[in-house]
Amino acid sequence: MRKANALAKNGVVQIEDGLYQVKSLTNPFKSYMVTSDSCDCEGFRNFYKFHHGKGLKANCSHLEAVRIFKAIHEKTGKGTTTRK
Repeated sequence: MRKANALAKNGVVQIEDGLYQVKSLTNPFKSYMVTSDSCDCEGFRNFYKFHHGKGLKANCSHLEAVRIFKAIHEKTGKGTTTRK
């Protein structure tokens, strides 16, 4: 959750409605495309390999960062930042 909070503050950019670009915390030259329920990072893609059959829904810090980002912007009444 600490990683997600850090990303939500300055690592999330809304590309279009429902699509976000989230920076990588480990590689400054990399970012991931995130929707409300998916991410193209390796951790998200490999989630079910490690948690198959446990009834868990795939998650990653990038997805959490988008959720926090959206909550912050809804709470403050400010629109989300959209890249043009």
